Amino acid sequence: MAIKSSNLAAIAKATGIEWDQWCSKLRAGGADKLTHKQIAELAFTHIPPAVDNPGWWAQSVAVAYEQQISRRLPGQAQDGTFQGSVSSTIDADLDTALERWVVCVQGRNEFNGHKLSEPARTSGSERWRYWRADFSDGTKAQVDIGLKGEKSSVAINITKAETPEQVSEWKSFWRQILAEFKG
Repeated sequence: MAIKSSNLAAIAKATGIEWDQWCSKLRAGGADKLTHKQIAELAFTHIPPAVDNPGWWAQSVAVAYEQQISRRLPGQAQDGTFQGSVSSTIDADLDTALERWVVCVQGRNEFNGHKLSEPARTSGSERWRYWRADFSDGTKAQVDIGLKGEKSSVAINITKAETPEQVSEWKSFWRQILAEFKG
């Protein structure tokens, strides 16, 4: 499986709480019988006030704990589907990066052997540009383009895959498209 487990060292570093301590705190709070949302809420109550983005870290702790107790596989979303991502950085501003992306993928009849189930969509905000597509195999892709210094980071997020292997196939496909895109 090409999907990594949660990074327990990153959780410990960010929260100042070692993973074995997290497990003790969560078990003491009955986390084994709680829903994902309830585990995240419980974790949130233990995150020190000085931690940046405590809600995000509480979610990370909940996912890692669910993996620890074999309730969730690495890369598995709460709904049981799988997700993954690939990314690259290009020397372009947000609008240029999105325009280059659209040119790279427009006119394709198939993506990884699957057709679009509806036309792809683009959108944006002050800080981000997006391209979204739904495919005939039930998977979805969202391209997030954000600034990274003077360059743009292009991340392709794959969601709604039925298996980790399906995520791996899509990641391989999107790496090829990113290579074309950067070319």
